[in-house]
Amino acid sequence: MSKRLESKYKINRRLGVNLWGRAKSPVNRREYGPGQHGQRRRQKPSDYSIQLMAKQKLKGYYGNISEKQFRRYYDEAVRRKGDTSENLIGLLERRLDAVIYRLKFAMTPFAARQFVSHGHVLVNGKRVNIPSYLVKEGDVIEVREKSKQLAIVLDAVQSAERDVPEYIEVDHRQMKGTFIRVPQLSDVPYPVQMEPNLVVEFYSR
Repeated sequence: MSKRLESKYKINRRLGVNLWGRAKSPVNRREYGPGQHGQRRRQKPSDYSIQLMAKQKLKGYYGNISEKQFRRYYDEAVRRKGDTSENLIGLLERRLDAVIYRLKFAMTPFAARQFVSHGHVLVNGKRVNIPSYLVKEGDVIEVREKSKQLAIVLDAVQSAERDVPEYIEVDHRQMKGTFIRVPQLSDVPYPVQMEPNLVVEFYSR
């Protein structure tokens, strides 16, 4: 098992949830955390630990992005008009790697990040290899011609684990999609409950 896969599964077990809704998740078999102390009886969590867990869940879901980058998204969400928690979700869902994952061009957010980094993706006809690139409404995202027959893409497209959400249009025959609009929290198909309001509380302490 690769280091990346091990760490991904550890995120699931540490948080005690099947974060990406995958059938292979070890949480389906063992709900306790990893390591020798994983089966200790858990104490009643404090407000701080509940808020921290909400942040770790949201941060982990998007490929476990760095704390520094995640904090930048929060700061940008605060600066924008409207509800901060909704703004935060909108920014995260606009990440190019998140859009690739939603389009089902990759099986996991980790695979989507790697897919973008390796230069397999075009945005409005131009190659973009920055996973954190923020797409805009109306942007057309497609897989490069040379990459359309890659097994990882074909497997992801044919997977029945997830559906493509309504705020994105996709043509899997052409391996092309359009980012129609920035979603709200209620639009995003998270397999587990996300609580961005608690993330806002965590950072505004």
